[in-house]
Amino acid sequence: MPPSLAPLELTLVVAATARDMGIGANGGLPWTGLRKEMAYFARVTKRGDNNAVIMGRKTWDSIPPKFRPLRGRLNVVISRSFASGLPKDPAGGPDASPVEASSLEAALEYLRQKKTAMTSESGSGRVFVIGGAQIYAAALGLAETRRVLLTRVVSDFSCDTFFPLALGTTTEKTADVPKWVQRSRAEHAAWIGEELPEGTQTENGTEYEYQMWERVD
Repeated sequence: MPPSLAPLELTLVVAATARDMGIGANGGLPWTGLRKEMAYFARVTKRGDNNAVIMGRKTWDSIPPKFRPLRGRLNVVISRSFASGLPKDPAGGPDASPVEASSLEAALEYLRQKKTAMTSESGSGRVFVIGGAQIYAAALGLAETRRVLLTRVVSDFSCDTFFPLALGTTTEKTADVPKWVQRSRAEHAAWIGEELPEGTQTENGTEYEYQMWERVD
């Protein structure tokens, strides 16, 4: 009898405006120059072993070529133009090219099988979803999505793309909508494995703060 596939837990990582959860404008980020915030993203998604980052094709294309694939993480790119079925291992290894998946479901099936095949402690890497809006929406519909690491941008920006979940206050669970709860700074720091700066940060004229939200079923 074949072994059961290893379960996955998904963490969404997103920077969004406090006013309306805006995440993009004109095909790019609404803000620029947030180097410390980008460094936080890199540390969190790389910490540990065998982590994966899942993204849509547009998000992949928005990363400057010299920075992709994102080093030290298995990059999984989703596009309907890719071949259907179970994705193949990346040519040349994860630091050379990404895994190409035709859907989020195919990407997760691939990662479940990879995780099942790894028997050491180093095999239990984390899986992060990093955009864009359609991939976020698909992930939020899955029970595997347990957490959102949110950089809440306090400064106001005009956006045309939005994160499909309002995370302003603790949400109440209904029959069809799960409850999301903001965790404390200490809980957030413990999960990511580093201390967090207190309060609102200011960088390149943009104010933001780090938050962590978890789904409570």
